[in-house]
Amino acid sequence: MSLASGLEIENALQKLGELLALESQKYAIVVLGGAALNLLGIVERVTTDVDILAFAHSGSGKTMRLLEPPEPLPEPLVRAARTVAQDLGLESEWLNTGPALQWRSGLPPGIEQRIRWRRYAALRVGLVDRFDLIFFKLYAAADSKGPGSVHYQDLLALKPNAEELDAATAWVKTQDASAYFQRVLQMVVNHVQIDLSLDGT
Repeated sequence: MSLASGLEIENALQKLGELLALESQKYAIVVLGGAALNLLGIVERVTTDVDILAFAHSGSGKTMRLLEPPEPLPEPLVRAARTVAQDLGLESEWLNTGPALQWRSGLPPGIEQRIRWRRYAALRVGLVDRFDLIFFKLYAAADSKGPGSVHYQDLLALKPNAEELDAATAWVKTQDASAYFQRVLQMVVNHVQIDLSLDGT
């Protein structure tokens, strides 16, 4: 079974947090991808998983400090996630750290200050902000070879303006220096500018 809406995702996260509370465990995670888009109300589409970009803990001031997710995930979290999967009929790996590879090439600057936090019992969930989702989705659209992907449709749903698209493009260029990737990226940017009626720069 897939997670078809923000409400279903929230239900899964709430159950996960409640199970963690029963074991006196608590975690803070940051999610992106389709789950974040659904929870922020930007799209409403089926997703099969919740992608963990980072763990977090309280730093100085109000900002939560992001940390690369541990591999493997902590056993209490894995155990609770598997119970939720069984109870709701989800994929066994519905909670995963696939996006954590992004740590190798770097995150968008200032991402920590823009994360939006929600609490589900003993689980705090940070949602990557719309501004940063533009960066990630532009990268994913270019990496998946262009406008035919779900990542491209998500990017359009985010409705970047010209300045946001420029900022995202500058960051994505640093992720892969190959000439081929740079050409695909420019093609994707050109399509976005046309589809959203943005002025080219």
